Amino acid sequence: MELKTKYQYTYFIYPYIIEKKDYTNYLYSLLKNEKCKLKIFDIKKDIEIDSYFLPDIKNKLFWTLNLGQKGLKSYEKMDTKMKANILSSKYCTFFEYNLKEDIPAKIGEENGIFFDISKVEIVCFSTGICFLLMKTVLNSTESFSDVLNFNYKFRDINSKRGHQKEYDNIKIQTQKLNNMQNFEEFLKQIAGPNLLTKQVNVDTERLITYSYVCLEQNSWNESTDLIALEKEFEKYRYILPAVEQIDDITSEEKSIYKEKYLYYGFSSNNTVLMTSESNIKNYTSLLFKYENEWLYHFLYDLYQKIYLKKLNFKISNTKKILKEHEEFLNFVKTNWAYEVTNDEKGVILEKYNKKAQNIDDIFKELKDKYDLLYEQYEVKKVKKHNKYIIAIIVILLILNIINMCIIFKNL
Repeated sequence: MELKTKYQYTYFIYPYIIEKKDYTNYLYSLLKNEKCKLKIFDIKKDIEIDSYFLPDIKNKLFWTLNLGQKGLKSYEKMDTKMKANILSSKYCTFFEYNLKEDIPAKIGEENGIFFDISKVEIVCFSTGICFLLMKTVLNSTESFSDVLNFNYKFRDINSKRGHQKEYDNIKIQTQKLNNMQNFEEFLKQIAGPNLLTKQVNVDTERLITYSYVCLEQNSWNESTDLIALEKEFEKYRYILPAVEQIDDITSEEKSIYKEKYLYYGFSSNNTVLMTSESNIKNYTSLLFKYENEWLYHFLYDLYQKIYLKKLNFKISNTKKILKEHEEFLNFVKTNWAYEVTNDEKGVILEKYNKKAQNIDDIFKELKDKYDLLYEQYEVKKVKKHNKYIIAIIVILLILNIINMCIIFKNL
């Protein structure tokens, strides 16, 4: 089934963790980088973000919305060190990264899928958990097969796994990097060696894929064979190459949300949206909503998942149970207990995404572990306390016996 696209883009997301003690210095290094600047959200320009997120989350994620001209001027007057200190105290900070002229443009192959990296953002949370976001757009192609092949190949660009030989002929090239092998160098420039992320059991080789495609009306309309279409969608959702054969549609309802001319797909490392231009909203408003408020909502869910994994790693490698238990309770109070949005579609998508990411189960397993360890800690503390009491009683008895002996001796 040959499908044609009208619009498409894919965000690839790279998670990394900066040690808490190094977080301020890391922000300082970003601010000193002339290609990197603080992203300022504007309450007039970003009206959709302002109306989508509930106050508590909005104030934490998008605190610059209310910065105003006075606040912005005050910030600009600060020296770089002071800016880093201020930003490190914020719950979340966004940066824009200008990749233009980062590496001289060079095309090495005549045949291939050409793309542009049209936007790069860095999102940092005060816990040291950060994300590098890259928006990619294919050039001079209307083939949905190219989207499939590109997503399949690019998400493993940082991987040592490699692909099967029959897929090695998928060439992807960009004007931004003269050699895609330099992509790994680019990641290291931004994120460093990223060892802690691997330690907390987060995949750093396979990029997280967040993709949108709007098909031409001729490819998806009232007369379209939906079975054939859904087989193509399964390739898209699972990030498979175009030549992959899908025999049966076995998708569970928990993994796909459908409306007319609109399919959302969720899996553990990917979120995709396939639409048709048969509905004008799909390419006039939805494509922007998907890469703004819904993207940042998705990112916040990812943050919670990675933070829970980080807590699990810490509790498994420390004897300071009381301290870690307090950190977990603080997470529950400041993150888990709050709703993100009242937006009807946003609430629906969050449920699907959390299910695909297994976030609720990770939370429950971690809570059970904390409860067990904390209970054991309390039992040990009580036993230790009882030992002290027994020791004191024994000492008092001995002193009492000695006093009685002295009394009888003096009689």
